[in-house]
Amino acid sequence: MDIRQLNYFIAVAEERHFGRAAKRLHMAQPPLSQQIRQLEEQLGVRLLNRTTRRVDLTAAGQLLLDRGRQIVNELATLQADVSQVGKGATGVLRVGFSGSATYGVMPQIARLAKQVLPGLSLALHGEMLTPSMESGLREGTLDAALLRPPVASPDIDYRIVAREPLVVALPAFSALAVDRNVGMHELQDQDFIAYAPESVLYRTTSDLCRQAGFRPRIAQVVGETSTMLAFVAAGGGVAVMPSSVRAIQLEGVVYREIENVPAVELAVAWMRGHPSALLQNFLEVVDTATAEPGRLPPHPGPVPIPTDERLTRP
Repeated sequence: MDIRQLNYFIAVAEERHFGRAAKRLHMAQPPLSQQIRQLEEQLGVRLLNRTTRRVDLTAAGQLLLDRGRQIVNELATLQADVSQVGKGATGVLRVGFSGSATYGVMPQIARLAKQVLPGLSLALHGEMLTPSMESGLREGTLDAALLRPPVASPDIDYRIVAREPLVVALPAFSALAVDRNVGMHELQDQDFIAYAPESVLYRTTSDLCRQAGFRPRIAQVVGETSTMLAFVAAGGGVAVMPSSVRAIQLEGVVYREIENVPAVELAVAWMRGHPSALLQNFLEVVDTATAEPGRLPPHPGPVPIPTDERLTRP
């Protein structure tokens, strides 16, 4: 028994008439009758009681109708699901992102992904440092990452999606918490709250301090952006951070832009050679979300997004 014979039988069983069933199936009645006889011979049972006026189901025929409808419906659902997965319209994508991205682009990306890819489920892993995200991509525990370049691994492709000015988070009672920008040299006598030494922002802060003529005095190393700001609010020191942290309005913390320092970059990254349709659609979502009014447009990174198998969003 194949699915074609099953569909023929269901049509006859529902119509209770070979002529009407043949018309419904857009075929002649004799080959339809032949197919039903072959089906009965294969199963070794009578499925239909035929009279000159109508067709009735035997007990075996009723069972085949009930179960057959389920099989046909499940097969149609399976075909649709497989098609959706193949087109990258549904599935699970594991995405890592830096702590500051939590309060910047990540909410925009998640919101847009829900709108244009409702079948996509994002498994989000936040407050990750770039080296950890690189490891996750290489080991296959992450499919994509929003990270701060540079990227050390040659097997990881990425492109820049945003640039942010740097700000310094200050205790509200600090003498520097006035309504003006701050120069790096003015932070020379401050204690610093910093991310772990392997983080890009730690290295960026250290380089900026060195260029200003001093070494930063690290008072506390923390792993999470919110914890860092809590230490700043408590008067434990200052923190150099991307401007997206301004979204966190914490009592006791004041943000001031830093003069004459380069912006920090945010990139979307993925493993080279694994451009699945689902990943391609997500990368397009990232591009669209980070190009919203009020944000700088995406800047081409050192490696372009691969275009093979690229799909147009619905």
